[in-house]
Order: sequence, then structure tokens, then C-alpha cells
Amino acid sequence: MSTSALRLDVVLPIFNEAGTLAASVRALHATMEELMDFPHWQITIADNASTDESAAIAIQLANDLPRIRLVLLPEKGRGGALKEAWLTSKADVVAYMDIDLSTDLRALPPLVAPLLSGHSDIAIGSRLAHGSRVVRGAKREALSRGYNMLLHGVLGVSFSDAQCGFKAMTSKSARALLPLVKDNAWFFDTEFLVLAERAGLRIAEVPVDWMDDPVSSVNIGSTVRQDLRGVTRLSWNLARNRIPLSDVTEQLGRKPLVQGTSLPFQLVHFAIVGVASTIVFSLLYYLLQFVLTPQSANFIALAISAVFNTMVNRHVTFGVRDRSSAERHLLQGLLVFATTWLLTSGALALVHTSAGNVDPQRDLIVLTIANIFATVLRFVAFRFMFHPEPPHTTNRECRLTRLELLSA
Repeated sequence: MSTSALRLDVVLPIFNEAGTLAASVRALHATMEELMDFPHWQITIADNASTDESAAIAIQLANDLPRIRLVLLPEKGRGGALKEAWLTSKADVVAYMDIDLSTDLRALPPLVAPLLSGHSDIAIGSRLAHGSRVVRGAKREALSRGYNMLLHGVLGVSFSDAQCGFKAMTSKSARALLPLVKDNAWFFDTEFLVLAERAGLRIAEVPVDWMDDPVSSVNIGSTVRQDLRGVTRLSWNLARNRIPLSDVTEQLGRKPLVQGTSLPFQLVHFAIVGVASTIVFSLLYYLLQFVLTPQSANFIALAISAVFNTMVNRHVTFGVRDRSSAERHLLQGLLVFATTWLLTSGALALVHTSAGNVDPQRDLIVLTIANIFATVLRFVAFRFMFHPEPPHTTNRECRLTRLELLSA
């Protein structure tokens, strides 16, 4: 990176922050002058449709202090403000932090260091990483941990804290990734992190000291609803391969993460999917047994739950997202389904033969137990089916390589 070019742009997204804006900007400005070991940085105030005196105060700050940029947006939305400010910045690295400065500013240099060096593409402050020190109420602590557990379970992410307002990324990564991010509000952070990880970008985490703002204007209920809708939308689009992440990989020159996941990860996620599949099967069988024979109800319920189980495990548990192998995996999944159907049907037939009558509640218990055994069998089969094939070299390639060595 050039030493004369703008290296770092720290964005402060604001909405009706007239009471704290001046003090926070002056504090950040003074801290950056003290901590940054290079002069080529600036602070951008991104006002997203404030209705108080925030814009006027921001203009005054830009006149009073050097290296202050102002972006005025007509529409409200923190994500939209960040997207606009980051994409129009001329800095090598763009960052942002919440205007309340809840995060200790001494974490800023280690946050941007791996990006300025070229080691990483994105860096995030984490309140849940080892070494972080956090002061906040029990309610927000529980919500934060619960939300990140949801992301780990549903989207299979590896980063620890999606919503800490202390992040940075290279401008090259921003230009490639942010056009794919649809949310312009609070889910913006989660969405660009999930997409970045799926595209193979390297994400660095920095433990932070963080103190909750007791007068925060964030509406927790509304934010939770927005995040849940965002998780649902993003999960669906990723499962359907509707997001062109390969374009991001090509632009940034990084290969995507190696297909496949670790055994502990697979066990945890397969168990979660297995519980969900068992619940789906049990509910379907309970409803269908009143209109169909036990064997027919079992077949239909098992078929539907097996399709659900196979598709979710393929994408989430085993990390297979290549469309070229989808048909082969579908056929293999049908064979696994047939095996598990024989297992559960055999259990049901054995109970009917030994008992001599049909008892819906007893049949449900027997089939649920048999389905658990079938799930174990399915896991073993799936590990074999979805195991990524190692790259191999053809005989022709081997011959060409030997000829090249001989002629060298």
C-alpha cells in the first residue's frame, strides 16, 4: 500500500445523536492522533436521515477538525449508511464503530493491523472471544449469546460475535462483497460476515473491552425480529445457491473454504438436524395415521423427513454446496432412505406380529426409537457420501509433467 494514499477511514453511522456526537467525534479524533502510527487516516460521519441537529453538528465538526468527512443520506438505516460510506471511501481499509464508543478505542490499532498488512480481509471486535472484558446487563448478554448460537447452529458460522459495533474490512473486499448484501438495517453486519466466510475471505477477531450504553436508543424487540427475518432469508438464499459468491472469490483471488467440516462440527449439527427431522417425522406420522394405514403413514412421513434431513445436512452439516454433485447425492440419499424405511417398517411389522393389534401411541413410540437408530445409520452413510474427494491428477497430466521435467 502506498504511504501517501489514504490508509484508514473510520465511519461513524449516526441517527439523531445530537447529544453525544460532538464529544464522541472529538474523543475518537484525539485517540487516533495518539494511537495511529501513520498520518493518512480520516473519520467519516455518516448521517442517515437524522431529524435533530446531528447534521448541523457534523458540518461544524468537519469545519473545526482536520480529516473529517461528512456523508448525508436521505434514508434511515445503519447498514445503508455504512454501505454508502464504505463504497465511496478512497481509503485502503474502512472501519466503523458505534457512536457511543462502547468499545475501548485502544483496540483500534490491532483491529486494522491484519488488514493493513494484507493478512486478512475482514476484522471484527468480539465481546465473546477469550480475553474480552464486557460490562452489560443479563438480558443483553443472554440475547447476544443466544443470537450467536443461532448463527452457529443454522448458518454454521465460525466467527464468535456478529453484532459488535467494531469492525473493519479492506476496501477491495467491500467493493466485491457489499453489492451482494441486501439488508440496510441491523442485520447488515451478520449478512456481510456470513457471505464473507462462505466466499472464503479471512476474518480476524480481536477481543475487546466493551461497556454497555445504559441510554442506548436501540429497540431490542425490533432488532431481534429483523435479525430473525434476516437469518431466514439468508439461509433460504444460500440453500438455493441464489447468491453469486463465486464472483467474490474470483475478484479477490482467494479460494473458497475447503468443502467438508470437522467431525465435532458434523456431530453437533447432525444432532440438531436429527432432532428436527425426528420431530417432523413424528408429527407427520401422528397426523397421517388417522387417514392412512400405519405402513403408508410411516412411508410418507419418513420420505418427507428424509428429504428434509438430506438437504439440510448436505448444506449445513457437511458443507457441500456444489450443484454438480446434487443429483448423485439425491440418488444416494434415496438408497439411504430405502434402508431406513426397511428398518422402521421391520420394527413396525415386528410389533404388530408380536402384539396382534394396532395401538397408535405404541406404534409412534416404536417408530420414533427406530427412527433414532436410522438417524445414526444415516450419519455414517452421509459421512461417506459427502466426504470431499481429494484432487487427483490424471495419467495424461502425469505423463506431461514427466516430459516437462525431462525437457527442462
